[in-house]
Amino acid sequence: MRCYKGVGMKPRSGLALLFLSVLAVLVPAGLLAGHDARHAVKAPKRARPNIVVVMTDDQTLENMRVMRNVKQLLGKQGATFDEAVVSYALCCPSRATFFTGQYAKNHRVLSNRLPYGGFKRFDHRTALPVWLRRGGYHTAHVGKYLNGLGVAKPRERPAGWDEWYGTVDPSTYRYWNYTLNENGWLVRYGDKMTDYQTDVLGRKAVRVIETHALRRKPLFLSVAFLAPHSGGPVTLDDPPRMLTPEPAPRHRDRFVFESLPAPPSYDEENVKDKPVRVRRRKLLEDYVVFAMTENYQQRLESLLSVDEAVRNIVNALQRTGELENTYIFFTSDNGFFHGEHRIANGKVLPYDPALRVPLVVRGPGIKPGLVLKQLVANIDLAPTIADIARVPPGRIVDGVSLIGLLNTGTWGVDRDILIESGPSRKLSQMFSGIRTARHQYVEYANGERELYDLVKDPYQLTNVAGEPEHETLLAELAQRLDALEACAGPTCRR
Repeated sequence: MRCYKGVGMKPRSGLALLFLSVLAVLVPAGLLAGHDARHAVKAPKRARPNIVVVMTDDQTLENMRVMRNVKQLLGKQGATFDEAVVSYALCCPSRATFFTGQYAKNHRVLSNRLPYGGFKRFDHRTALPVWLRRGGYHTAHVGKYLNGLGVAKPRERPAGWDEWYGTVDPSTYRYWNYTLNENGWLVRYGDKMTDYQTDVLGRKAVRVIETHALRRKPLFLSVAFLAPHSGGPVTLDDPPRMLTPEPAPRHRDRFVFESLPAPPSYDEENVKDKPVRVRRRKLLEDYVVFAMTENYQQRLESLLSVDEAVRNIVNALQRTGELENTYIFFTSDNGFFHGEHRIANGKVLPYDPALRVPLVVRGPGIKPGLVLKQLVANIDLAPTIADIARVPPGRIVDGVSLIGLLNTGTWGVDRDILIESGPSRKLSQMFSGIRTARHQYVEYANGERELYDLVKDPYQLTNVAGEPEHETLLAELAQRLDALEACAGPTCRR
């Protein structure tokens, strides 16, 4: 690991080193040691709770089965949402929704890169960390942010963050040999065992928690891991023509005998009723299944280090006396395909493997072991966090606060969720849709339509949009979709 300042890559000055030496004397050693601290300073009592959000990248709901610590320390001590979805199953638009509480059509980040998306497209001045910082929170971010951050200006950090340990693109997508922007210092991590990205980010998060014990402000900590997203380096056991993640060496081959999940939608035999984008796909060939299986195994293995990081974060909160006054959210930016509907990999398309995500929340007042069946979406996270922090949102949010649902297990909210995609040269790839507690209806720019009864057909096998008996329902959902496409703020919550 090497530490540099700025694009010119000058070493830290003697004055900076002297400052660190003095800091080491003044601050308890345990706080500087980060995850090794055994006797961290106890936090002062605060009127408002801390908030920690842990986000993975491309994690499916099915992947949760290997995350023992998340299930034990968060799920069994808090609430698990069975029907959590994202409105746009793509990294940058989904993360922008998390930081705004708005649909992509309203925050205008419609892709991962310019001209329609990416870091530069996003207005950071009115995003969630700004709301919280103005409201008296100490804000810190660790890990991945929005696509493209750091490409033009490696030292850049968005508005609203007191502490910043962000990965610098394009090195974000490397599990070794990457760069972090650590509060303006460019720190290069190499290929040592201790440089594995997930572990480094986990240690940074723990250190933020332990050093925060000296502060009187409540903490908002955002931790965003790359796993299980694909990333370098390419190794000998990686399949050809399919990118995979890189598990920590201690977890390599842990799931070497694991088979692909095989829901009824896997390698769907009859796709005649599907849109042309799916209809043109062939049944999965053996070499593709082999690559998918290796990818799936490595994705599960890469999540084990995330699971350990969650355990270490919870332990740090416990050591500092913060745990009982902290809300911890665990979620993903979107899901991923593993052969469902003949889709070998990827996301974006409006089917459950891409849309449904894990959402687990632990915190004050939440009944342990609560399982919630209500339909919620990533537009609800920012309003919920603002509600917890008792700060006014800095935007007109499209989502609703989930605190009432988390505290009581019941909810009087009955609203539709918009399903979105971004601009494309191919009309068959552009769509908008509506998801209700029972149905999902999607319209494509080329005129194709899909309608699924999610109660009778949870795997979205039979598109009933062309059946005469559903004409009335189809017309009603189309009208409601038109309203959603034009909505903003309160009109999105009807």
